[in-house]
Amino acid sequence: MRLTLRVVMALGLAFIYVPLLLVLVNSVNGDRTFAWPPRDITTRWWAAAWANDGARQALITSVQAALGATAIALVLGSLVAFAVHRFAFFGRDTLSLLIVLPIALPGIVTGIALDSAWRSVMGELGIGKGLFSVVVGHATFCVVTIYNNVLARLRRTGTSLEEASADLGAKPWQTFRYVTFPLLRSALLAGGLLSFALSFDEIIVTTFTAGPGVTTLPIWIFTNLFRPNQAPVVNVVAAVLIVLSVVPVWLAQRLAGPAAGAGRTGH
Repeated sequence: MRLTLRVVMALGLAFIYVPLLLVLVNSVNGDRTFAWPPRDITTRWWAAAWANDGARQALITSVQAALGATAIALVLGSLVAFAVHRFAFFGRDTLSLLIVLPIALPGIVTGIALDSAWRSVMGELGIGKGLFSVVVGHATFCVVTIYNNVLARLRRTGTSLEEASADLGAKPWQTFRYVTFPLLRSALLAGGLLSFALSFDEIIVTTFTAGPGVTTLPIWIFTNLFRPNQAPVVNVVAAVLIVLSVVPVWLAQRLAGPAAGAGRTGH
């Protein structure tokens, strides 16, 4: 039984990661038609991708959107986590469900809802779609990662250290600066990295919220995917997208681990 489970797990991982590996290999495949196995290795597609103005601008837009969404999520997610953990009020469980719900909904449902809300509310106020609408759209699901990380850390650390700080005469701001924030620092960083990764490679919600002229890296890839002349460059951009998505997730996993959390909270 154990052997069967290992084989099934290996097949599942291969199904997920072998295509990603092929993208990375094709980004240095010297054959424009991606003949397999590669006959020569080249970096000229990487140079061509760097020289592509559209790809560079899309990368900048994706980074801006991810940073903006992460910043909003850090503030809102932390505030809601503190409210849910520290205070008992009517509708607390409902509020917690509403915060987590956007990441569980299909992306197309979230995208349609945001598009409808933007047209009927923000459009009436004279605020059109653009980078700001993308940031707001991404923040709706990025806030979940911050909320979950901060709430989990608050439940694990409790309030005893903060109460001790208050008993020793520290003011609320001093307690937050020297006690609460150091305890939450690794959780905030891990949640922020996950939020950045989620926003950076999001395409469905972006499609519904982006205004004219706003093109993120995933949208640029999808737009140029079926253009033969752009195929090598698309593989390079996809490889970059894979790396820039995997690294934050890996770092977040290391930071959110028990060892990392204990190590940081001990100083």
